[in-house]
Amino acid sequence: MSQIENHPLYKKHSIDTAINSLWDFYKTRFISLFLISLGMSLAIQYASTFVNLKELQAINDPMVMVEKFKEYLVPIVIIFLLNLLFSTIFQYYILYNPIDSSTSIFVSIFKGFRYYIPFLVIMVILAFVASIAIVLGLLALIIGVFFSMIYVVMLYLFILPILMVEGPNIANTIRRTVTLGHRNFWSNIGWVAVFIILFIVISLILSGIILIPFTGSFLKSIINPEEAEGIVDVTTKPLFLILSAVVNAITLPLVPIFACILYFNGRAGEAQTQNISPYEPENRIRVEDLYAKPWSEDHPDNPANKN
Repeated sequence: MSQIENHPLYKKHSIDTAINSLWDFYKTRFISLFLISLGMSLAIQYASTFVNLKELQAINDPMVMVEKFKEYLVPIVIIFLLNLLFSTIFQYYILYNPIDSSTSIFVSIFKGFRYYIPFLVIMVILAFVASIAIVLGLLALIIGVFFSMIYVVMLYLFILPILMVEGPNIANTIRRTVTLGHRNFWSNIGWVAVFIILFIVISLILSGIILIPFTGSFLKSIINPEEAEGIVDVTTKPLFLILSAVVNAITLPLVPIFACILYFNGRAGEAQTQNISPYEPENRIRVEDLYAKPWSEDHPDNPANKN
């Protein structure tokens, strides 16, 4: 961990320093982060064109919907796998490029791939946990569902940094994710909730802006986009796909950066706790201090010399 402690995001954070560190890191490396995420976003956008959203939207019969989803199963799986791969590569780049300038995106592709399979396995497990958490959350109605979703996102954010810093061991990653996630549990939940809200607001605003050329109104795009004429057709146009990729490229780096902040905050707090001792070394009470020390033979106060 000696090298990773030199990372600019490695420190004990408060919610204010976390947001400030996120912004400072993002704006300092904006060009490289934007270009990398733009390439990834264009690949995802291209893969998404193989799923006909207009056709799915026109289906009202649930059975027909299930059959149609089966037809799109392969492109949906490909999109899912690409997202995980790009997340792995991007997380590795953000973790190690700031402390080693030789870690380019090409190095990140090569070295980050070793974490892909463990990440995929853990994500399958997390999906199972998420389904249980959401079902339990339904017992507490809407608030329970939102809390369950935030909890699952919090666990997700810890996974890749732990894999890449502490080793691609699935069992250890799961254990450490639970440990760090539940250490300062409510702070972690609160930070993730704030981040999700900020991320959604930024995404909605940017998405509304790119719909202006197609809807003619920013407010119409944000408040009631379903009434925009041909909104589904718009999403298949090349210009929209490019603009959508640009929006994703702007927001995509925020997730791995925040994941680093969350993980580093947990590690720094853990290290700080381990280094704190209730007594200074020189003030520690030893067992021998509880007993009287024997007098030396020539000491004048030795009772044996007074007889």
